[in-house]
Amino acid sequence: MNYAEIKECDVANGPGVRVSLFVSGCTHHCKECFNPETWDFNYGKPFTCSTEDEIVKYLAPDYIKGLTLLGGEPLEHCNQQGLLPLLRKVKGIYPAKSIWCFTGYDFEKDVTGRMLNEWEETKELLSYIDVIVDGEFIADKKDLGLVFKGSSNQRTIMVQESMASGGIVYWDEG
Repeated sequence: MNYAEIKECDVANGPGVRVSLFVSGCTHHCKECFNPETWDFNYGKPFTCSTEDEIVKYLAPDYIKGLTLLGGEPLEHCNQQGLLPLLRKVKGIYPAKSIWCFTGYDFEKDVTGRMLNEWEETKELLSYIDVIVDGEFIADKKDLGLVFKGSSNQRTIMVQESMASGGIVYWDEG
């Protein structure tokens, strides 16, 4: 897996001050994507154990509320494989810090409806993720007034609560 960027102090991609990891590789190719260079799976730098350690170090301060995964597409199969060791480590060291994931995939149709059945990594990966913002960015539905979303079709989903209930439980921004 490659990654495009790590932001040590990000306030735009989830609540509070967060560490954000932008992975490389995406097959959605959304019109007016804010990060089209990350579509290329070979873009950026290799994601290594040293990169994991760097992220863990950035998460240490109390004012850092959690980790956000973006891209590119974190839920591409090869990216799930690359992210799983990081998420194990982060949740092991910082169980109270939240993990958010932005994906162009639909939670019911793609993530729980297909990936969960096809890829062994998905179930464990989802067990570490607190919130998923799902759905492709749709330029015609762009709305700058949305909190942590780019277009009105996207949803902010509480993963653990949704998995337990069998239905969608939305994140409450309040």
